[in-house]
Amino acid sequence: LKQLGVGPEVLFSTLGRTAARGVETLVVAEMLPVWIGELAENMKKGDLRIHNSEKWDPSTWPKEAQGYGWHEAPRGALGHWVRIKDGKIENYQIVVPSTWNGSPRDAMGQRGPYEEALIGTPVADPDKPIEVLRTIHSFDPCMACAVHVVDGKGKLRAKIRLN
Repeated sequence: LKQLGVGPEVLFSTLGRTAARGVETLVVAEMLPVWIGELAENMKKGDLRIHNSEKWDPSTWPKEAQGYGWHEAPRGALGHWVRIKDGKIENYQIVVPSTWNGSPRDAMGQRGPYEEALIGTPVADPDKPIEVLRTIHSFDPCMACAVHVVDGKGKLRAKIRLN
């Protein structure tokens, strides 16, 4: 940021989200040799704690159980919920980051991240609103993307769909 002569406020933008993915990729690429080296050293010493094969034997699994897991994934919050009955999955639900990011306004009127990011985005050509597409894509949505641009009178100006 210093080299570019900009402040941290630019990180909360289409360019900031896109650049952050590039920086993260570089950091991970630089760390991979270190992590692989640590894993190899542990394996040489007989330390195989990364894997517990006991947990992979279905006879050790409970017949009735429920659980959930939360993780901060690259796109945002990821949640999994599972209910097991009679040794089988009775219900499994996933709420992925794209669901949270693309959410509509909540009961308190708070906008979702996509909507918030689009407010004030300049659009050079309303018939080809590439800026809208870039802004949504900066969140790296994990879903088909469709954008409908409607003018102030309700007239459809553009429809863009990507799979």
